[in-house]
Amino acid sequence: MDSTEVAALVKNVTGVAALSSYAQAYQKRLGVTIVADTGADFNPDVAKALRIEVIPFRYVGPDGEHADDMWQSISPHDFYEYMRKHPDERFRTQAVTPGAYMEIFKGLYERWHRPIIYLGLTGGLSSSIDAARQGVELVKEDYPEAEIYVVDNLCPSAAAELLVIETVRQAALGLTAKELVAWAEDARYFIQGYFTLDSLHWLAAGGRIPPAAAQVGGKLDVKPELSYDVNGSLSLKGMCRGRRKALRAILKDFENNYAHDPSLPMVIMDADAPKDAEWLEKKIREMEGCADITVVRSSISPVIGSHVGPGMVAAAFWGTDRREKLSLTDRIARRVRAKE
Repeated sequence: MDSTEVAALVKNVTGVAALSSYAQAYQKRLGVTIVADTGADFNPDVAKALRIEVIPFRYVGPDGEHADDMWQSISPHDFYEYMRKHPDERFRTQAVTPGAYMEIFKGLYERWHRPIIYLGLTGGLSSSIDAARQGVELVKEDYPEAEIYVVDNLCPSAAAELLVIETVRQAALGLTAKELVAWAEDARYFIQGYFTLDSLHWLAAGGRIPPAAAQVGGKLDVKPELSYDVNGSLSLKGMCRGRRKALRAILKDFENNYAHDPSLPMVIMDADAPKDAEWLEKKIREMEGCADITVVRSSISPVIGSHVGPGMVAAAFWGTDRREKLSLTDRIARRVRAKE
């Protein structure tokens, strides 16, 4: 199945159930188990159709601890509307422990006895990826022959969903487990992601920016445009006066970095801001050569949403190599590491 066929399957998510056809192909032809987590902000239908294993991360709200079940127990609107009405209440997330990863990986290996590839939430935002590597070592105490690979996706949320979709397709085309890992470790740098927030309040509440910055931003109606660097950490692209200017900044970065291959899907997602997401998709489709671009729509998960709050809008797509925008010192450091 080529990329054009895959694109037709996920277009507008209306035919996403048909993804099961090549999901079955990757399982039968290759014999590998692809694992992701809810930090990828999956559209639930996409995750189901791909037939991958999705590890539910956990978050803690005022009413206690919850598993991120991809909106099975609460709707995106209800979750984010609660945050709007209770801005002083704190939401936080919990990292998965090495023991929990051990149980997950061990169970999957005992069930299938085939290679496992985990495309995990980047270490730039969470310590879970390190816990996953420790979990692998615990599994190998009982099963030293087990092939279990942990790949830091270096591109959270919408971008991570794109990486999983394409990794499954590459598996269906016949790549071995080791080849898939090598492919994913290079491909992750070609996924661009940009987003804006309705308020800086939640980033400040989580300690990711100074509270004073959030207060000033709110008074001046300043909206940030953010992305992530090559290590998967958040990076500030710029500050815009007003929501519409921030959305237009995302459009500009799409225009400057898009791979111009409409056969490859892109993702537009929001945290209970569907009208802005629809506006963004409409404007992208109006660009030259983008009328038929495949768009997967998703909602920001509670795990990511706990840190960004309601109103986030994001776009992720296949584009230019993010490594090429490194600073001079980063380029030198990368070459030094390559020689070690």
